[in-house]
This record gives sequence, structure tokens and C-alpha cells, in this order.
Amino acid sequence: MTHRPFHHGNLRTVLLDQAERTLREGGVEALSLRELARKAGVSHGAPRSHFVDRQSLLDALAERGFNRLADEVEAVIASDAVDYKQRFRAIATSYVHFAVTDAALLDLMFTAKNDDPPEGLRAASERLFAAVGDLIDRSAEAGELGPRDPYRLQLLFAAIMQGIASLVSARRISAQDGDALIDDAVSLLVRD
Repeated sequence: MTHRPFHHGNLRTVLLDQAERTLREGGVEALSLRELARKAGVSHGAPRSHFVDRQSLLDALAERGFNRLADEVEAVIASDAVDYKQRFRAIATSYVHFAVTDAALLDLMFTAKNDDPPEGLRAASERLFAAVGDLIDRSAEAGELGPRDPYRLQLLFAAIMQGIASLVSARRISAQDGDALIDDAVSLLVRD
């Protein structure tokens, strides 16, 4: 029997990195704390010091996904894009790329796991939606969006991007067709 150490320098990050790879390759059903421990080269009980159960691992993955997507959105908003339309297009492109590249992670992020998500997951999700909401509010104030309910516009924007990403991921349309649909959607939502 091979001895597996319990301690690892940065076990939480290693486990989350491996969990993302596993999620990408095999879906949520393929995730197991025991298997992640084996791949990380630690004892099967070592992950429990970071994740009390499989659900806490899933919550941490979803939180990580929301934060990564929020980072991308915030970078676009802070960019030197000339106008709101360019920012919306860049956000839409980032979202669709993320959704196509990490479809299983995006599904996990938007799957309701329980009525009371952990604070970190809730905060990460709110951060993403606050960033998009802030851009929508500023666009509306600048007269770029017309008289619309900003919250409903935010939901509509997310639904359209999710739909485009689903079509590309399912190979119903090409990535180029997805880009064209992003352009069409942004043109419909944001005034010239």
C-alpha cells in the first residue's frame, strides 16, 4: 500500500483546479472527493479539511466560476471601450466564450442547489450581476438603452447570451454564427 500524505501546500486550489478539469471532461457526475484526493496525491480524507462534503465542493466551484466571470466583466467595464455598445459586445463575447469553454461549470453556477446558498457563493453571484447591472444603469442614464426596466433588461441580456452559448455548445450553430448573433442582440438592445 502506498502512503499518501495528508498535507499539501495549497490543497484547496489543487482540488478546485482538478475539479474544474474533471467537470469539463466528465460533468458533475464525475466529481468525487475521494477521486480528487487520489489525483492530488493526498489521503482520501484530506479534502474534508476544505470541503465538508461534495456539495460544498460544488458550491466552491460555482463561486469560483462566478468570480472568474465577474473578473472578466469588470475588466471589460473598466476598459477604454469607446461606448456602451462596445462594452456590451465585449461582455457578451466573454460570457459566450466562458459558457462554451466551461459549459458544465456554467450549468453548475446556475443550478439551484438549495434555497440558502453559502455566503461566498451568493456574494460571487451578486458581484457578477451587479457589474452587468451597473453597466445597464449607466447605459440607461446616458440614453443608450431607451426607457426599459433595467432589471428586466439584465435578465434579457443574460438569457440571450445563455441561449447563444447553448446553441454554440450544442454545435447547432458555429462560433462565427454565435458572434453574428451577439452583434445582432447588442444592436437590438443598445441604441446606435
